[in-house]
Amino acid sequence: MREWLSLISEPVITALDALALLVIVVGTAEVSVNVVRAAIKPLGSQEARRVWLRYARWLVAALTFQLAADIVKTSVTTSWQTIGRLGAIALVRTLLNYLLERDLKEQQRQGEFRASASKPTRSIGA
Repeated sequence: MREWLSLISEPVITALDALALLVIVVGTAEVSVNVVRAAIKPLGSQEARRVWLRYARWLVAALTFQLAADIVKTSVTTSWQTIGRLGAIALVRTLLNYLLERDLKEQQRQGEFRASASKPTRSIGA
């Protein structure tokens, strides 16, 4: 039974790792283009933050694929090294997700504050 599980899991693991690599390459290419654009025409602080948050999303997506590959790996191996890698990737992914969500909420709050500060105030009786 273990042999057919290994036969099926190996291509799945390879495909998930390849997807993770592809996501990292695409995300890095995108952020690289934005960095070159910023060198030509500087970005505002909000726009620069959006570029890095978008890159963080790409990295979280890649870590998700790697985590999936490692989960499949642990189903066919009992190696402590593999289990440790799974734990490390899960920890990094969880930390990145937490920090990304925190930054997104902060950016939304700043956007709401700017929007409310730029609205004209109505005087009473006008």
